[in-house]
Amino acid sequence: MAEFKTTKAPNLVISERDYKIDNEAQFRNQLRLYFNQVDSGFEQILIGQGGANIDFPHIVAYYDASQYTTDDTPTKVLWNNAPDVAGFTLNADSTATANYDGTYKIEYRLQGVNTENVALDAVIWLRVNNVDVADSATKFTIPARKSAGVYTFSILASFVSWASTAGDNFALYWATEKAFISGVQDGVFLQASPVQTSPYAHPEIPSSYGVIQYIGRE
Repeated sequence: MAEFKTTKAPNLVISERDYKIDNEAQFRNQLRLYFNQVDSGFEQILIGQGGANIDFPHIVAYYDASQYTTDDTPTKVLWNNAPDVAGFTLNADSTATANYDGTYKIEYRLQGVNTENVALDAVIWLRVNNVDVADSATKFTIPARKSAGVYTFSILASFVSWASTAGDNFALYWATEKAFISGVQDGVFLQASPVQTSPYAHPEIPSSYGVIQYIGRE
């Protein structure tokens, strides 16, 4: 990818009281070089895959351990790794802070597991500055387990768009009607799995994985 180079207005030669051809030539050359830089910059944006030269605010994050809740309890979705961040901060409390005003979109996938022998519902929604975002919730039904000890896995995936200002904190929340509590009851939890080598190799499975992208300004 070509590196996008910004332009800076030149320090133009100071005009003198009397006309001097050398002075005028230097002035014209400064303008020529500057406008060549401006033209080159616009070409990188407008010709071909110009968007590849623009870095919009974004964050990619995931959580590498399982997550649990209790019955009918709004619980924050956790994130502890952010391998790709620009224009955001991933906070220790699993919120993300935006550095710029704008309209954003979050896309997420959670690895839901049901250990119970009946189908169970889970709801996921967005909070901004700890306030629920209207119309941001999605309900998922996770089928009953296959058999005792053989659980059902479902990807809980959706997206939400909203407008925010710089400094706002974003968080996903989830809740379920019946939560898995080890040694107490079967139910729903978000599972993370390590790298698998047998019977076939595949990468680790995070319990949550999400991307927030900057869409534009209002």
